[in-house]
Amino acid sequence: MIEIVMLFNAKYPDPDDNPITQLGISKILVKFEEIRRVRIGCGRAAHQILSLTGISFERKSVIGFVEFTVVPLRDNLRHIKLNAKQCRIYRVVLNESYEAQFQYFDPFLDICQGDTETRSLEYFSTQHLSAASKVDPDNSAGELVVTVPQEASHLIAEGTALRVGIEFSLEQPQGGLHFVVPPGEGSYADRGVHLFTYGHQNSSRLWFPCVDSFAEPCTWKLEFTVDENMTAVSNGDLTEVVFTPDMRRKTFHYVLSIPTCAPNISLAVGPFEIYVDPFMHEVTHFCLPQLLPLLKVTTRYMHEAFEFYEETLSNRYPYSCYKQVFVDEVDEDYKSYATMSILNTNLLHSAVIIDQVYATRRAMAQAIAEQFFGCFISMQNWSDMWLPKGISLYLSGLYCKKCFGNNEYREFVQSTLLSVVKYEEEYGGIILDPSQPPAPVPTSSNVAQPSQKSSEPNFYFSIRNLHTMSPMYVEAMHKKALLVMRMLEHRIGQELLLQVFNKQLSLASNAAGQKIGSGLWGHMLISTNVFTKAIFTVTGKDMIVFIDQWVRTGGHAKFHLTSVFNRKRNTIELEIRQDATTQTGIRKYVGPLLVTLQELDGTFKHMLQIENTVVRADITCHSKSRRNKKKKIPLCTGEEVDMDLSAMDDSPVLWIRLDPEMTLLRSVVIEQPDYQWQYQLRHERDVTAQMEAIAALERYPTPSTRLALTDTIENEQCFHKVRCRAAHCLTKVANALIVNWAGPPAMLQIFRKMFGSFAAPHIIRQNSFQNFQHYFLQKTIPLAMGGLRNAHGICPPEVIRFLLELFKYNDNSKNRYSDNYYRAALIEALGQTVTPVVSVIQQGAPITSENLSADSKLLLEEITRMLNLEKSLPCYKNTVTVACLKAIRTLQKFGHLPSSPTLFRSYAAYGRFIDVRLAAFECLVDFVRNDGRIPDLNHLLDIAENDPDPGVKHRLVRMLILNPPFDRATRHRLDTVDLVDRIWTNINGMLSHDSKLRCDFVDLYYKLYGLKRPTCLPIPELAGILKPQKVHDEVRKKPQHFNTDSKPSTSGFSEKKPSSPMEKEVTETKFIKQEPIDIKPDPAPKQEYFSDNSVSLPGLMGLAGPVGFEPGMFKKEGEAKHKSDPTKMKKKKKDKKKHKHKHKHKHEHKHKEKKEKDGSKLKVKEETLSSMSSTPSPNPHSLGGETI
Repeated sequence: MIEIVMLFNAKYPDPDDNPITQLGISKILVKFEEIRRVRIGCGRAAHQILSLTGISFERKSVIGFVEFTVVPLRDNLRHIKLNAKQCRIYRVVLNESYEAQFQYFDPFLDICQGDTETRSLEYFSTQHLSAASKVDPDNSAGELVVTVPQEASHLIAEGTALRVGIEFSLEQPQGGLHFVVPPGEGSYADRGVHLFTYGHQNSSRLWFPCVDSFAEPCTWKLEFTVDENMTAVSNGDLTEVVFTPDMRRKTFHYVLSIPTCAPNISLAVGPFEIYVDPFMHEVTHFCLPQLLPLLKVTTRYMHEAFEFYEETLSNRYPYSCYKQVFVDEVDEDYKSYATMSILNTNLLHSAVIIDQVYATRRAMAQAIAEQFFGCFISMQNWSDMWLPKGISLYLSGLYCKKCFGNNEYREFVQSTLLSVVKYEEEYGGIILDPSQPPAPVPTSSNVAQPSQKSSEPNFYFSIRNLHTMSPMYVEAMHKKALLVMRMLEHRIGQELLLQVFNKQLSLASNAAGQKIGSGLWGHMLISTNVFTKAIFTVTGKDMIVFIDQWVRTGGHAKFHLTSVFNRKRNTIELEIRQDATTQTGIRKYVGPLLVTLQELDGTFKHMLQIENTVVRADITCHSKSRRNKKKKIPLCTGEEVDMDLSAMDDSPVLWIRLDPEMTLLRSVVIEQPDYQWQYQLRHERDVTAQMEAIAALERYPTPSTRLALTDTIENEQCFHKVRCRAAHCLTKVANALIVNWAGPPAMLQIFRKMFGSFAAPHIIRQNSFQNFQHYFLQKTIPLAMGGLRNAHGICPPEVIRFLLELFKYNDNSKNRYSDNYYRAALIEALGQTVTPVVSVIQQGAPITSENLSADSKLLLEEITRMLNLEKSLPCYKNTVTVACLKAIRTLQKFGHLPSSPTLFRSYAAYGRFIDVRLAAFECLVDFVRNDGRIPDLNHLLDIAENDPDPGVKHRLVRMLILNPPFDRATRHRLDTVDLVDRIWTNINGMLSHDSKLRCDFVDLYYKLYGLKRPTCLPIPELAGILKPQKVHDEVRKKPQHFNTDSKPSTSGFSEKKPSSPMEKEVTETKFIKQEPIDIKPDPAPKQEYFSDNSVSLPGLMGLAGPVGFEPGMFKKEGEAKHKSDPTKMKKKKKDKKKHKHKHKHKHEHKHKEKKEKDGSKLKVKEETLSSMSSTPSPNPHSLGGETI
């Protein structure tokens, strides 16, 4: 629609002649909105009621009811398509009078349609996108299709609002709704039992039927009935709390009058402690019992974020209230919903903690920013996700700049840019909005076109749906969105960009107060085209070319700069090359590029026009070389400094910078002599320039580099992160200079001078972390020193003694801050000192304490002491335990300890603190990589499939991706057919309830096997030859198992294929079962899977038998009957009774089909798929003192 409006505006510049002006933009908007809604299928949701009554923590179940008020947009409406997963639907009623038939269809239950042979991600990617598109609400699709009964058709013909009521239940949901039920004695309130909603992108369908689209806003009424000692926190204003007559339960009633889309609806229920913000009474904080003191400290500055955003955007906070709920076992640190945010309870901290403050305040600021852009203003299509995310990240970045300073902000932007560049160069260019290709403008754009087209197929997943994209890609896309927003800031100015945001908020605020009939609710949605138009309206600048270049096209530029000084002409001859445009994720850039020269007489900026892959420019210098004359050098900040110019050659240029403001998505390689990098490090005031100089100086291990780095570490005027980075760089330089190194080990004197006692410098002073710069240096310098090596490649003994003395003399008794992060850094430093053992014992002999060197014994004693001390006096977030586990793994890896996973498995058990578990998993993943066997890898996969904590599953798979068990195509002992089967089964159907985890497993599959069919699988043609003849003979005797009737299923979405591979698998398994051998201890995790691709709402993935409540609880007068073809059903049941297949990872696979029939001749096929039974959480157990 925007394109049509822009076309009219271009054709009729005079507003008086423009047909849009004459008709009125609101009428046009209404018309296009109606057309769009008809495309979505039928009608428009104006209001929704969500009522959850039977919330049971004991059974982890929910009974609920939803009611949609739908405004039909055409008089022949016959089907209403909704989104629902996991829920069991009992009844659908129209206007409380007409029972409606419904059908369920979830293609994610069998993505590859029963194809078990292909096993390549090329094929899977297309099927994955196809499955996602079939239930995408923006494609007029959904899992639940309600058929409007004939007797209710007069309601649609009249055009009156249609109320669609749905009764449903959930039991032990595996996604969307998470129950946290810690084992133990006492009441639910004492144990901190609670639940909360979560999900990847638009996943509200996992816990209640809805139109799960970001572009379908409506008003809401929310009701939740909970136990008397529980609090239900949800969206909107709490209007009343009503107790039941027996006073044992109460119902919370919320009303959300601002139109909101279903993905932004949430719920948290628990025995929360409630804290009203003393500075802003409309803000309320909720935390679990006994955490209120931490909550008060954590949130004391949060009102400043609200004030900053309101002042920056010149707009009031759009809602009437805001609620922050801190819960446990959450997947992400924060998740924003309308009027509330659900945050990780591990973000809470006390007043004595330093390190956590930065992360916590950034997360809370981001959650508040997303209330403006993300919740209040949603996206018109999933492909517009970059806008609300980019704007909210940009705004929270501005707040953090105010909060933590400009240096912190610029370092954050630089690290974000580096991570985006790294991802794009490894996987391919990130396209922020792939909904339409860039316009074919002039030749320069046409040159970049092929690189964009070639980068898309490189991905092993589809970028055309939120539920098929890799989580790593989504994270990188969010970062790129922030960088593109900064690029816009530099092109149109910050003030005008904030005016564009203000305009969007003003339009949305106006629309929020209108009724649905006004047709203005579309103003609460933002899209790439709407945003581009808004920029043009506010600034008069046409940004279409910019959007095409950076939003609709993937990749970044890569510049290689070299320079030569021409003494005769006093010019610097620059050459900027773009040689890598054919590499992954890199494309040719055409446009302006800023080059900054720091000369003897000042800083001079030169704007070059980049048109070709090689650009040469002669820049006349403003200064003459004067190595021997002393004169102050003016810097870009205006200050003048003294410099030692003796290292210079004839060139008056001190250093060169390319795109210093990071206004482009680029990576830069600058070649200049080491002295120029040293000048840049010493005298450039921009932290990004200093970071670049430190990275470059690693390649120049010279005494002058050592001096420059040492001076930087000691420079009190320097940003602490630059000083810490310089310390790590000095480690590498010192190791390269070891032959010519004179004096004590690097940084030893610096540390003693800064932190040693006055009388005895080798004894450290009592801790005082008042100066945060010194605190971060005190943590970093020992860590950097742990990496020092002598000429023999081992850590110098005096460094080890120094580190052990730091433990010995560490005194935190008079420090107002906790030293837990400092002690963890010291243990990490001890781990850094470990080098591969030089053993004189016989190869393969057991490692004993007698074999250990003296230094290794000392290290081991200190680590063991700290680990056991943690059991009695645990520190904040168990940081010391985390560091000890990693250090023990280092000792194992280098041969100082027997390599064993036992210790790490005990620390990885469910019930331990999340950070400890993750550290243990990291060690286990490393163990599997180096020494693991198949059972060790299967143990990790069991946890990734079945762990009660959804965040752990995701992070564990991510660790396996970053440190895979084996490299691709290396014929490793872990590279087995069973592993391929297991991962493939997960991505193909077992994870329909968790698209994020499914995409994680796709990432892992790609990391291990690439796009093509895994090499460890037998070639299908050879498999036919090598297959045992006996099975073939038996199959030939009973062909009827392969050629069952292929009648279409009742839902009408798909047909059951004759002779499907899955049926073959079942048949063969049956015949093998008839052999007189015991199948139970079979280690191969062979999984059965049945899917017609068209089933009624299943109970839950992973539950044995049908899911529901007591028999007869929802029974109708018509009893459940089997489908047409009872003989086939009986045969399948008989087969199932014969064959119970127990897996090594203790999954039970059962398959039952039944058909329920209600009074309105409802025919629904139900299928309960049991594949991933979530086991009860093991009791947390504290280990005694570890003996290693």
